[in-house]
Amino acid sequence: MARRKPEIMPMRPDVPVYPIGVAARLLGVHPRTLRIYENEGLIQPTHVGARRLFSMNDIQWIKCLRSYIHDEGISIPGLKKLLSLVPCWEVASCPPEVYEHCRARVDRAAAKTLHIVGDEAAAREAKETDREKRKTATQKKKQQFSG
Repeated sequence: MARRKPEIMPMRPDVPVYPIGVAARLLGVHPRTLRIYENEGLIQPTHVGARRLFSMNDIQWIKCLRSYIHDEGISIPGLKKLLSLVPCWEVASCPPEVYEHCRARVDRAAAKTLHIVGDEAAAREAKETDREKRKTATQKKKQQFSG
């Protein structure tokens, strides 16, 4: 009896498989650049032990970030502030037919913490909670790197 070969499925773009060196090569940047973006909170690669792994969606998002920084001339602090106020597709002026199908789109402007829909005070509080969580996570990472 012949064994049946398993069906090969295309990899999902959200699966983190690229180590930092490969991701940097795909993007044409130094790995340190990706670490800087991570320390600034612009990207959040998956950590497996001490290794950073990037998905194809992460790669696409970093391409967008680099376009904002180099083509549009937006500084990293300016970009962080802008993304905290509006979703990425509004920053880039992407038409709906582009951003609706973009798997790398990022909306940090919407609060991730649960809150009652329609309650603007609760939405502001949830957004502030998210901001504090990101700040705390960034501070922890900086402490780990500094000693």
